[in-house]
Amino acid sequence: MPVYHELLWPTLVAIRELGGSATIPEINERVIANERFTEDQQAVAHGNGRSSEIEYRLAWARSNLKSIGATENSQRGVWSITEYGRSLTPETVRAADRDWRIELAARRRGAETGQTTEEADETPEVGGDLDLGWKDQLVTRLLGMAPDAFERLAQRLLREAGFTNVNVTGRSGDRGLDGVGVYQLSLVSFPVFFQCKRYADPVGPGAVRDFRGAMAGRGEKGLLITTSSFTREAKLEASRDGAPPVELIDGDRLCDLLKEHGLGVRVTERIEEDVTVLAAFFDDI
Repeated sequence: MPVYHELLWPTLVAIRELGGSATIPEINERVIANERFTEDQQAVAHGNGRSSEIEYRLAWARSNLKSIGATENSQRGVWSITEYGRSLTPETVRAADRDWRIELAARRRGAETGQTTEEADETPEVGGDLDLGWKDQLVTRLLGMAPDAFERLAQRLLREAGFTNVNVTGRSGDRGLDGVGVYQLSLVSFPVFFQCKRYADPVGPGAVRDFRGAMAGRGEKGLLITTSSFTREAKLEASRDGAPPVELIDGDRLCDLLKEHGLGVRVTERIEEDVTVLAAFFDDI
């Protein structure tokens, strides 16, 4: 597994190849493809599984690139390379990061740090687009739910999102389908099947193929919902040409949807948004 500073240059290269700006998923997918990370590497979860370890370390890389002035990000989550960032090389980006880490460590501990340069170099700052607060609390609470309660939560979320006739199946003979709802799009409505993966480890392409197989002959629209993340191969399988597309909702997006619809999450408006996980909500699902 690469350490964060080994991902600094690949991250810059990915943004350059994507036209100088890109979203986080686009950056992650391009780095994973360029560096040829294996399915096993992508399957390593970080913490409670809301992201893979590779995605987490890529977030470190983005954060540190921003700290040295090589990249910047907008409120919409679009990352772009600065003029300084375009001048960097694999060697200079690593040197700039190392100098910034040393400077940061010195500022924090004063003139007498008591820490070696190498130690300062190997304790990367976590920040930027990483949210280590309420989303981790929320996913931990979701992982502690009973399987049928999590399915009912998915049912309620779909109803709040505009689906009708949402039913949880989850019975033997349903071939792994947890439920189905009807989605209305203008004058057309169609059934959408869903499956819940309350996992801590990243979901691979096999789960997507199995879900698609379970839908065969019953419908062509599906939502695969997980508390963790999806590997690059799973994302490619979900949008494979010639096969019914499967929409993927990972743990990060699931947290955002629960927040958007006020399910188990309370948002307090302050100068900065304050989000509280309502643990008792999930006991009553």
